[in-house]
Amino acid sequence: MKAQTPLLKINGVGKTFADGTRALGDVSLEVGHGEFVVILGPSGSGKTTLLRCINGLQEPTKGEITLDDQTISKKTLKSVRTKVGMIFQDFNLVANLSVLNNVLTGLLDTNRRLSTLFYMFPRAEKMKALEALDRVGLLPKAYARADQLSGGQQQRVGIARAMVKRPILLLADEPVASLDPMIAHSILSLIKEINRAFGITVICNLHQVDLALKFADRIVGLSGGNILMDAPVCEVDERYVRGIYQGHDQGIFYGPTTDEDQTGKIIRRAV
Repeated sequence: MKAQTPLLKINGVGKTFADGTRALGDVSLEVGHGEFVVILGPSGSGKTTLLRCINGLQEPTKGEITLDDQTISKKTLKSVRTKVGMIFQDFNLVANLSVLNNVLTGLLDTNRRLSTLFYMFPRAEKMKALEALDRVGLLPKAYARADQLSGGQQQRVGIARAMVKRPILLLADEPVASLDPMIAHSILSLIKEINRAFGITVICNLHQVDLALKFADRIVGLSGGNILMDAPVCEVDERYVRGIYQGHDQGIFYGPTTDEDQTGKIIRRAV
């Protein structure tokens, strides 16, 4: 049987900013259809820059990124963005807009009508947005202002906005960094549910090891703009994790969801 072509190919990607800061060194990575990949690493490791290069918010200094057999470039950017949903750490909502209109903004890059700039969307697209809100459990809040919601609810709106275009790739940049542990768990559970139910490939940036171990199919360790580890979650142990976070004084464990056996291997507790 012929092997399936990876959905995403990252080949030798590097990013150096105008001030000389090197965010990414030489990153190569392939991600398959339907995978849930967590990119794990401390702040400043290059995680956000990598996601921004994938969705075209930043252009790599070198290398090439291909999504669904389409090389990402200025010429293909509009087409690529119709296939990619993005979930942000700070929710990135418009505070004085309704929840429904915030979700509809996820269709702005797929819709060229001038009327959409004034949130005059066709009924069919409003129905898509309402379906997305129902999926994340916020249909009753459709006409509330975004700034009237809790942090966890706002992130659910962000997920609905990313899902409304029905993407093939979902990028999540530290989606639970500002949430408490219980809400963080529920948000990642929702993203995992979407991954499984729709077969949507997910790449999620995290720095909480326990959450990565619980939800990922595969963990990619990034530090100093380079990949230090790429392994199925079942093969990740403390030695790998310590290597990713070496020299960083961050708390790398989110909560009491793991233990270590006598060999140092991380084992998961039921949560």
